[in-house]
Amino acid sequence: MRSIDLVLAHRKRRSQRVILDVPLLVRGESEDKRAFEEDALTLIVNAHGALVMLEEKVVLGQKVILTNIKSGDEREGSVRYVGPAYAGVVRVGIQFSRPAPEFWLLSSPPTDWSQF
Repeated sequence: MRSIDLVLAHRKRRSQRVILDVPLLVRGESEDKRAFEEDALTLIVNAHGALVMLEEKVVLGQKVILTNIKSGDEREGSVRYVGPAYAGVVRVGIQFSRPAPEFWLLSSPPTDWSQF
């Protein structure tokens, strides 16, 4: 990818990404209607959601509930990205139903998060 493409891709982001590992509880219902609950860690967060590592198989569009273990705060989201499996886990992009920058408990969040 050319450097100009990287700049343009960054401009399309709705909120700046932050590398942060936050312990979460992820709950949902599998394709076969089986309830699941999994402890997970974030890799990257932003005001609109996160990239997390999951063992549970999820599919695009699937609804999940994220609970921030430190605060107890819960938010609904949906699966927007499912990466390839590696060592039994998958990188999963989850988007909140509504932006929730406060969910991550950052003392100094990026300035573009304040618009939400």
